Amino acid sequence: MTQVREAVLADLPVLVELRTAMFTAMGVTEIDPDWRPTAQRWLAARIEHPDHCLYVVEDGGQVVSSALGSLSESKPSPARPFGYDLHISNISTLPGFRGRGHAGAAFEAVLNWGRSRPGPVRARLFATADGRGIYERAGFVTSTWPSLGRDLS
Repeated sequence: MTQVREAVLADLPVLVELRTAMFTAMGVTEIDPDWRPTAQRWLAARIEHPDHCLYVVEDGGQVVSSALGSLSESKPSPARPFGYDLHISNISTLPGFRGRGHAGAAFEAVLNWGRSRPGPVRARLFATADGRGIYERAGFVTSTWPSLGRDLS
């Protein structure tokens, strides 16, 4: 039996495991294993924060997938004078449970949370090749202005 629910503090170890699985699937090399306790503290601070939502999917009573939404106020622009941006991240499923719709269920729960917020909400995310289809089926398109990044430290 599959169940989608909000994450609780007891889920923190598996949430870090899911984040690790996500980075592994992305081909990210682990340089510093001390990132895990930091990630756990970071997630703990957001589980009950009103500007964040964290959903998990249980399969047979085991947490196997997750998705995180983080809401921030949009900067005013000529096309959008007010509103919010929902950054969706941490969409991950444990390897043995992939291909069963769990990531899509967690993702949809975050989208529904975003839809329930006041004011217009624009959702954004970074997609891997494996996850891209889920997002495109939900109406996400490649941005006209792609994101660029750089470490400053």
